[in-house]
Amino acid sequence: MGILRRALDALYLAGGVIAALFTIAILVIIVAQMIARWTGAVFPGATDYAGYCMAAASFFAFAYALNHGAHIRVSLFLNVLGHHRVKGELWCFGMGAVISSYFAWYGVRGMWESLKWNEVSQGLDNTPIWIPQLSMAVGTVLLAIAFWDNFVRLIMTGNHGMRSGAIETGTE
Repeated sequence: MGILRRALDALYLAGGVIAALFTIAILVIIVAQMIARWTGAVFPGATDYAGYCMAAASFFAFAYALNHGAHIRVSLFLNVLGHHRVKGELWCFGMGAVISSYFAWYGVRGMWESLKWNEVSQGLDNTPIWIPQLSMAVGTVLLAIAFWDNFVRLIMTGNHGMRSGAIETGTE
């Protein structure tokens, strides 16, 4: 089980690193667009590329953020549950797993349809739309894996994988 745990943690970290790289890419594109304007040159599609990078940064960061407790959670409600908190956590992770799996399925399916029909963006960049959709598909699959991972871990061990949101058992 240790190998699987390390592999999943490495997968989530890779998503976080890729998200950070896309964030840097946004900066590079914006600076390049500024330089192009100052020099009188044209950088067609720069805003489209920055938008693609923003979407990619968001979707790749989801699983990493979930495992570090950075998502908005219902902690206030869960704290009120008292000794029923574990049941609340199970419900939340279960619903998150199902909903994120649904989004992952349709994210991959939508990207596949765009690839099949050779759709291109409507902006100046004329990019095959499946390319930016790929980051959404991969990001939602990573998020679904992370939700299922935390859900199963909570069932098996009584503790989910979120770093800053561990369940308090009162025995510590």
